[in-house]
Amino acid sequence: MAITAGKSTSKLDRGLKNTIDWWIIACYLLLVFIGWINIYASVQSMEPSSIFDWGCRSGKQFVWMMTAFTLDALILFVISARVWETISTPAYLFVFFLLVLVIFVSKDVKGSHSWFELGPVKFQPAEISKITTSLMLALVMSRPGFKLSTRKNFLTVALTIALPMLAIVAESETGSALVYVGFIFVLYREGLSGWWIVLLGLAILLFILTLMTSWWVASSVAGGLCLIYMLYAAYRSKRERRRLGRGPLLGALLVLVASVMLTLAAGFIFNNVLQDHQRKRIEVLLGMKEDPAGVGYNVRQSMIAIGSGGFSGKGFLGGTQTSYGFVPEQSTDFIFCTVGEEWGFLGCLVVICLYVLLIYRIITDAEESREAFTRIYGYCLSSCLFMHLFINIAMTIGLMPVIGIPLPLLSYGGSSLWAFSILIFIFVALNSQEKKYF
Repeated sequence: MAITAGKSTSKLDRGLKNTIDWWIIACYLLLVFIGWINIYASVQSMEPSSIFDWGCRSGKQFVWMMTAFTLDALILFVISARVWETISTPAYLFVFFLLVLVIFVSKDVKGSHSWFELGPVKFQPAEISKITTSLMLALVMSRPGFKLSTRKNFLTVALTIALPMLAIVAESETGSALVYVGFIFVLYREGLSGWWIVLLGLAILLFILTLMTSWWVASSVAGGLCLIYMLYAAYRSKRERRRLGRGPLLGALLVLVASVMLTLAAGFIFNNVLQDHQRKRIEVLLGMKEDPAGVGYNVRQSMIAIGSGGFSGKGFLGGTQTSYGFVPEQSTDFIFCTVGEEWGFLGCLVVICLYVLLIYRIITDAEESREAFTRIYGYCLSSCLFMHLFINIAMTIGLMPVIGIPLPLLSYGGSSLWAFSILIFIFVALNSQEKKYF
């Protein structure tokens, strides 16, 4: 009996101390508290009150934080980690149903139909869909014998990503839909050719060229790139003393045809799919128009705020751009400029390093995982975090158009905080479950 009890105690100690990645939890908690402090700084001049006042955004965020921590504890210590694989399919289908339903029943909020309103609480299913899509991808791609190279499997994965993405586009939430592009990194890790990433970059380049010049200039660039590829393929064949097959020629031809079709469709997409404010933001970003007092105002004020912070910042509650509310949406989409103004370059560096460490630990744990489900889910999580981080910061410093996407764990909002908390702690629980029996 003593030996049995000793073994049980050993397993319990291992479960609580050695199986949880405390680096991930530490980064998570630090980012959440940094976000809370900066939310208070961004609204205290307009809502002068205590940081705990439930009537202002910092107080509401504190409530969201406490509920998020409760969810974290439930996921980690109460709910079995194995349940996530079981509920992946029904959860995915249910959230997809909500994504479609919200289009028809929600109010128009700045051109977007993406929020359910339940009394004083607003709920955005697009945030939760990141969780269910990640779980579904992990389920589909972790099946025995799965190979992404087969047509059936590739189409299944593409459809899994495309369904919620298209529903979110239909809600006019282009920023949230753009996050789904990041799943290409997950597919690359699981065997997708790197040429797909190159083609994605080419598509973005051609879209921008078409807007700034004309469709035939963009098509000519695509033709030139295809020619360079053919010459390179011929050179390699000659060097390796083998005959140049039909593959490179057929591939280059298909890319060229697809490129011409994309350039012809770019104008239609720009004028008919994107909303008016999105078109204006892209035009200002690309230098096609100047509108410093209109759609370019947010970014201009954000860049002023970040630049004025200097090396070490103006100090907590010392930012003039922040205190006088010059930057719209500063507690949500533009929370990073509050960090830049009040904490300077050092503060921005600390925040970015915390994100990098968080993503690094997730990828490291995913690579060490013995179960494909945990590994793939971990890569889905890191891709979502990276896309949000990259797009949001690029948006606040004028490298991307303003598309309304929160900074994970820092921006104000219960839907976003809950979604990323659940995303992260599901992975922590899955990873911990594996290590218990190692």
